[in-house]
Amino acid sequence: MSFRFALVGNPNCGKTTLFNEITGSTQYVGNWPGVTIEKKEGKARKLEEDVRIIDLPGIYSLSPYSMEEIIARDYLMDERPDVLINIVDATNIERNLYLTTQVIELGVPVVVALNMMDAIEARGDVIDVEGLQRALGVPVVPTAASKGRGVKELMDKALEVAKKASKPAVFTYDEAVEKVLSKVQEQCAAALAEQRYNPRWVALKILEGDEKAREKLKLPESLFDSIRPLQEQLEADYDNDMETIIADNRYRVIAHMVKQSVKKKSASGELTLSDKIDKIVTNKFLAIPLFLLIMFGLFQLTFGAIGSFTVDFVDVLINENLAGAVSDWLTNAGAADWLHSLIVDGIIGGMGSMLVFVPQIMILFFFLSILEDSGYMARAAFVMDRLLRKLGLTGKSFIPMLMGFGCSVPAVMSARTLENEKDRRLTIILTPFMSCGARLPVYAIFAAAFFAKNQGMVIFSIYLLGILIAILSGIVLKKTLFKGEAAPFVMELPPYRLPTFKGLMIHMWDRAKGFIKKAGTIIFSAAVLIWVLQSFSFSLQMVEDPSESIMGAIGAAIAPFFAPLGFGDWRSSVALLTGFVAKEVVVSTLGILHGVGEEAAQLIPALQSAFTPLTAYAYMAFTLLYLPCIAAFATIKREMNSWKWTLFAVGYQTAIAWVVAFLIFNVGRLFGLN
Repeated sequence: MSFRFALVGNPNCGKTTLFNEITGSTQYVGNWPGVTIEKKEGKARKLEEDVRIIDLPGIYSLSPYSMEEIIARDYLMDERPDVLINIVDATNIERNLYLTTQVIELGVPVVVALNMMDAIEARGDVIDVEGLQRALGVPVVPTAASKGRGVKELMDKALEVAKKASKPAVFTYDEAVEKVLSKVQEQCAAALAEQRYNPRWVALKILEGDEKAREKLKLPESLFDSIRPLQEQLEADYDNDMETIIADNRYRVIAHMVKQSVKKKSASGELTLSDKIDKIVTNKFLAIPLFLLIMFGLFQLTFGAIGSFTVDFVDVLINENLAGAVSDWLTNAGAADWLHSLIVDGIIGGMGSMLVFVPQIMILFFFLSILEDSGYMARAAFVMDRLLRKLGLTGKSFIPMLMGFGCSVPAVMSARTLENEKDRRLTIILTPFMSCGARLPVYAIFAAAFFAKNQGMVIFSIYLLGILIAILSGIVLKKTLFKGEAAPFVMELPPYRLPTFKGLMIHMWDRAKGFIKKAGTIIFSAAVLIWVLQSFSFSLQMVEDPSESIMGAIGAAIAPFFAPLGFGDWRSSVALLTGFVAKEVVVSTLGILHGVGEEAAQLIPALQSAFTPLTAYAYMAFTLLYLPCIAAFATIKREMNSWKWTLFAVGYQTAIAWVVAFLIFNVGRLFGLN
């Protein structure tokens, strides 16, 4: 038999970790809200039956106000999975059970995974699992997804539930609410005769005034007219709106369950370890300096002794040992000069000059994973909201920006979680200013060539420059094209957790994998194409001097555009043009055009002859800020759904890049820098 199990739960409840544990997927696991935007699917391992697992977005309720809630509820209402596995964070059980009561009332078979029981045990708290199971009326299985505990038992129980019919549990509310619910349910009965929704759940949704459910259910208008007096009477009796009345009733039921089932060791109101840490990291005076200090330390480690050692090691491995061996083999085999040049100078030289930085990129992603999985990055978004709110922006925009440090494509996609259209478009425009991992090889090679003693600090300053330009651009655009109040920003701060080594490795590899995949596809193709364009003229004659090639002609045509920025050399100019394919290609292009041949290390003296420290920094700044790669461009077009806004976004980014690089070069010269 074939089954479909859907996973649903609050953000940060461990849902995606459980999904990875069940399916063996290497999906990214984060410890901050918003990481799962769309449902994801995988096949359960170690089961005889064919079970598909659908990972729904993290949500707080089934009353849809956000894109995540709409995706989740539409799936549950339309697709009706065989079993709904509701993951509950045992360390925050009362808030999590609010969603649990809603999904149980929906009428889909439910199994509750009481997750993070290891944290409960560590705190000395006790949860009566059997008592909670009786109160909820559905199976409850204790788990610790990060350690793989209870996962097999959970899947066995879910299969058992899937194979037998079950009736939805009923939670008893106030007498007045129950009387009205009963009447509404009776009036809905005829209209729901041909629908498969639980009548009690429908009655609750109608009473709450849930417009989305109303549209979905397609009930006659006359039904709502007859129910309206009942709603008004209840609201008058409680002196409150219906949605709040139902929510209060749910929380009373939940509070009773928790009181009966949960015994806490610590006294109520006692500060947790997370609370104590937050008193420092979210302090209004210390928060931002601390964030900058942490990021500075991260870059010092990545591009200091550790990172430099890995680059030197891989450089020798690829560009001396491999390139030398291949060169000798081709020479002994009597290969034609053009073939020798293509393989050694074009492919190995072009790709090798970029691949040497893969270890540094992996180290950076490893440290960023620690910050994200520990829960610190959620605090960074919270802290930045204070600053951005004063500038007319929203802290919710900072989440895509944080993701932009990895890759602009998912970062731009994550902007769809912003409800306000103006805020969403503004965020999409600003997000590419965050330096993605693909730009790192450019910074690394220039920092090694011109700022060897301060590589970490220089690269850190480039990242800060991107953040500063994004903030300043946000202020300007918010006061001109995107006028209006910023949308409210509500964000849960998850408890601090010690990241698992497995989770860190999955996260690091997931990001580095895309970089390496590009090296084997896009960058390989680009390296071959660049070699052809710099080796042949328009008459398809092989040339000795690259300046006489097709690439040389293109570079000469665009060089005047970059001359005021200090890097009007045709090779430097055309490398930026090829960067539109992928930012890593900038380094490959420079390597090929400067003829570094078998040793990418020769690119450093070649760059030192073409740039000064001042022009090198201006070049790094331009690389940071100008239009993103073609994949990010396509994503911006899809998310903007408008050529006008897409072209404005990339045009604005490139114009800002030109102005900033111009100022760096010319102001630097005024102060006698070179």
